[in-house]
Amino acid sequence: MLGRSLGRQFRWFWAAYAVSAFGTWLAFDAFALIAILALDAGPTEVSVLAAAGLAVGAVVAVPLGPWVEFRRKRPVMIAMDLIRFAALLSVPAAYVLGWLSFAQLLVVAVVVGAADIAFTAASGACLKALVRSEDLLVANGRFEATTWTATALGPPLGTAAIGLVGPVTSVAANAVSFLLSAAGIGAIGGREPRPARTATPPRPGAGDLLEGWRYILASPALRPFFFNTVLVSGLIMAASPLLAVLMLGDLGFAPWQYGLAFGVPCIGGLIGSRLARPLLARFGQHKVMLTAGTLRACWSLGLAFISPGPTGLFLVIAVELGLITCMGVFNPVFATYRLEQLPPDRVARTLSAWSITSKATIAAMTGVWGLLAGLTSPRTAIAIAGLLLLATSLLLPRHDRTHPLKNADQAPPERQTLA
Repeated sequence: MLGRSLGRQFRWFWAAYAVSAFGTWLAFDAFALIAILALDAGPTEVSVLAAAGLAVGAVVAVPLGPWVEFRRKRPVMIAMDLIRFAALLSVPAAYVLGWLSFAQLLVVAVVVGAADIAFTAASGACLKALVRSEDLLVANGRFEATTWTATALGPPLGTAAIGLVGPVTSVAANAVSFLLSAAGIGAIGGREPRPARTATPPRPGAGDLLEGWRYILASPALRPFFFNTVLVSGLIMAASPLLAVLMLGDLGFAPWQYGLAFGVPCIGGLIGSRLARPLLARFGQHKVMLTAGTLRACWSLGLAFISPGPTGLFLVIAVELGLITCMGVFNPVFATYRLEQLPPDRVARTLSAWSITSKATIAAMTGVWGLLAGLTSPRTAIAIAGLLLLATSLLLPRHDRTHPLKNADQAPPERQTLA
């Protein structure tokens, strides 16, 4: 998969994605650490910071989907990178000057969250324009492998930098990564035409704001995957902070053991992304998504049975390795399938609606599972999340509901111009 050339333009796009992905994972949980170490924030404030940034960022991003749809995508992506650069850079600047506050962290989290959603919507449309349809799986496989590599390397390096240099170091590095990403997108070159507005008015109305959700819910091909992927990501992320409390608190694991438990299994993402293409060729798109999508829901329940010591650490590594390997197969195949189901004038709005729903669901579930853990215990809440994850496989379609787009074999205008 990695040996296939997709052209100079894609290589610049991939490089921009890689540098920003490493920067993002380098700063993983950085705001929580800054709030704790620099601002003496308590558990409630840290939870509010994590949930509010996602939830409010998602609400702010609602009008961005229609705004992005009928604009050139690369200038939008560059603008979102620069916004994230400026917002994140304000944190180390305020820290050095002694002005940093919890309110500033909250505002920056919201701005970055909204910019993330707009960038994701624009990048999906940009990828569809840059890459031929038969190469989309290869491209998405490379993004998936890059994501898991960054996930494995970023957090350990980021926490080490925080320990050596200070709590805002990784945030500054993340800010610079977005500046480099903007430069990489600018280097793609070629002429990107302005998308036709069709009947959409210059200023989006209420109907346009909801068009992404309307398209998803009306599509028998996308609708079941929408509910499945949103719930799966929400349940996995809701249990994540509870697992940290269980391992680092009740079970007495050292921080380096916690980092090892989630760093080593990321190799499964690389393995899965490499397996996706041969599995697709042998079994077909629908069967791969159904099987990998079902299997990725079967692992998390095992986290409720962690015990202290090496046996418990091995169990976490084994569970996470299985989960991440299945995700490594499912994610690029599904990302390709989703792009194939979207006409060029619906990509940005649909991806924006998808991302907004996912982030809002994660925020809501994180809060609910925090309350659930308080009423019961972290282990019980993790077990409930694992049981509900098993049920999400029922949402996956048992039969292929694909409805190919008309003239799907023809390149959209953007790709014809860039070729």
